[in-house]
Amino acid sequence: MARRRTADWGISARSAFVAATVVFVALGIAGAGLAAILYRTMLSGVDSAAATRVSEITTQVAARGAAGLDPVLLATDQRIVAVQVVAGDGSVVRRSPSAPDTPLVALDEVGDGMRVGMPEPFSPFGRIRFSAQTVVGPDDRYTVVVGEGTATIASTVWAVVVALAIAAPVVILVSGVATYVLVHRSMRSVDDIRSRVADITTSDLADRVPVPDSRDEIAALAVTMNEMLARIQAGHEAQKRFVGDASHELRSPLTTIISALEVVVAHPEVLSADVAGDLVTTTLMPEALRMKVLIDDLLLLARADERGLDIAREDVDLDDLVAGQLKRLRRETALEVRGDLEPVRLTGDPAALSRALRNLLDNAARHAVSRVAVSVRRGPDGVRVEVADDGPGIPPRDRDRVFDRFVRLDSDRSRGAGGSGLGLAIVREIVAAHGGRVSIGDGIGTGASVTVQLPLTDEPEPRSSEASR
Repeated sequence: MARRRTADWGISARSAFVAATVVFVALGIAGAGLAAILYRTMLSGVDSAAATRVSEITTQVAARGAAGLDPVLLATDQRIVAVQVVAGDGSVVRRSPSAPDTPLVALDEVGDGMRVGMPEPFSPFGRIRFSAQTVVGPDDRYTVVVGEGTATIASTVWAVVVALAIAAPVVILVSGVATYVLVHRSMRSVDDIRSRVADITTSDLADRVPVPDSRDEIAALAVTMNEMLARIQAGHEAQKRFVGDASHELRSPLTTIISALEVVVAHPEVLSADVAGDLVTTTLMPEALRMKVLIDDLLLLARADERGLDIAREDVDLDDLVAGQLKRLRRETALEVRGDLEPVRLTGDPAALSRALRNLLDNAARHAVSRVAVSVRRGPDGVRVEVADDGPGIPPRDRDRVFDRFVRLDSDRSRGAGGSGLGLAIVREIVAAHGGRVSIGDGIGTGASVTVQLPLTDEPEPRSSEASR
């Protein structure tokens, strides 16, 4: 039940409670340790003083007997509370003024060596400790007994414990309040961030969360949140542009098809077999195929955005794929198409790679004036495929942007030239799925050159290939 109640507290209250609990436990352990160490240290000092007094007395008694003992050694203070010199028959022959005339300890418990810290609960001085030693003097055997005062030790330790007990609640309270204030101040910044994020909607992603002046984790969180919001805004705007561009691209062939059908419906008398065949061949079928290609491209990019392209992994002779695309391009265009191919084998998806190569060659042919050149080269870090044309080229500032979707730079690279603006975007997705990269540089003359770098995984088998096709 207590755990459930604390779970309903705020972070500031829970942090303060935890801090106070930790300080309470730490003070308890530290206080107990301090009291024990202080007690043992003071007791050791008293034992040392008593042992020193016993040693001094036994030295004089052994040399001169009990009668020759210096009276100064019988003096008492806070550490030494009683001194006795007991003869062999049990009579006390010398003693301090405060000591009784009967032995303070049983003589048979002393033994022959030095005894330090002997407890005696029934002494006239209460529960004290004794240090004693038996010595043989010139005239008799004596036992020297020194009583140690431990009352000061107990009172001192108790005073320390009481002081700690009084100070502990104050320290615990201060630590709890300080923790609550600091955490509450930090949580205020978090609450500002939460409130601002709650106010941000998909219709307006331009707002950002406030960044505190402090250089701590809260400020780092705010910066990260703003970076995330910027990415979400960019993605949302890109998605809106994508939907708008896709709708516009699909509207064009649909409008053409609908217009042709409306003409047929409005004037059925002119629909002879020749007119119908010409309408299907020149208008309806090309526009339908164009729409199908566009929809296929959109589906491929949508799958790439959702979970990445799912490509096959098999051995592919890349130079053969390029050679096939070169033959196709020669059949479909009147351009000069050159190929310089090295035998290269890698692991990948032949269908996807063929589609990327087709898009690259079609893009080059669409913008070339008279010539397209393709090369395949093996390098130390992979295979390099370069497709160059002698067209108008691409300015350096736009060479990254052309890989975005539905991007057309000018009238030469427009819908009228036959492109939808998705070809290079598809090339980038396919190359990235194969672990490669694609870039654009200068081509033939003023033209553009698209370079694809793909990793190699297997060594190619020796086989013949045309050096120039």
